[in-house]
Amino acid sequence: MNNDYINKYLDYLKYERKLSNNTYESYYYNLDKFNNFFAKRDLLTLSTDDIRNFLYDENISAKTRAHYLTVINSFYTYLLENKIIDKIPTSTIKLPKLAKKLPEFLTIEEVDKLLNINPTKPIDYRNVAMLETLYATGLRVSELVNLEISNIDFDECIVRVFGKGSKERIVPINDSARNALNTYINEYRDYLLKDKNSSFVFINNLGSKITRQGFFKILKKICRENGIEKHVSPHTLRHSFATHLLNNGADLRVIQELLGHSNITTTEIYSHISNTKVHDDYSFHPRNDQE
Repeated sequence: MNNDYINKYLDYLKYERKLSNNTYESYYYNLDKFNNFFAKRDLLTLSTDDIRNFLYDENISAKTRAHYLTVINSFYTYLLENKIIDKIPTSTIKLPKLAKKLPEFLTIEEVDKLLNINPTKPIDYRNVAMLETLYATGLRVSELVNLEISNIDFDECIVRVFGKGSKERIVPINDSARNALNTYINEYRDYLLKDKNSSFVFINNLGSKITRQGFFKILKKICRENGIEKHVSPHTLRHSFATHLLNNGADLRVIQELLGHSNITTTEIYSHISNTKVHDDYSFHPRNDQE
């Protein structure tokens, strides 16, 4: 019985809510863990205490616990709206308080170090183009790997991006990214395609579209080779893009538009980074050491 209701809910998420693959897989994973925990129980009869016991059974972070609760609450809300249950057992469970964590970003010097690649092979030129594009635009890695040739306008120096919920936005590219893309696409991309056809810009060694996981592996390898010791993810470059723009005087609303944030409060995290930098840099004031 449990699986039937979960499967119907997952179908609802996929076909009616049209969640992205990553979000769908996250919901699937969380509900699978939840269902397995109560393998011999009927999910329709669980009490608030039962669900609370599940949430606090494992040694997980507050952020993970909050995500579990969000998913479970959404599942029971679906059941309520379809008149399968008459009340939501999670309604009185409060989300755990989450400590605000400032996103990790690279300094300008570290970005220069990362982009200091001497290309000799087609994959090197592809890697330069990917990194230059990511840092120039602040794209999400999913947006980067799904970028198509037709999305790039070299004359106008812009890329057309389809983000979350297929929302379209236009993002400028700088000369470094434009030149790297132009060189890769016109001189080296065909070597990677191996006589295959693809509309996607970035191609792997098999002639297919590069994956998110594939890009992450490439990024880690380049960081290791270039002596960057920080843990760098594709999102680190997105954070670096936004932080460097803000620190150099860009308006927060413009950064919101470039990042594709639907809510300005999501973008405001970068103002906290900027304020932290101001506070840290103030320590250089010559009278700070005096008592």
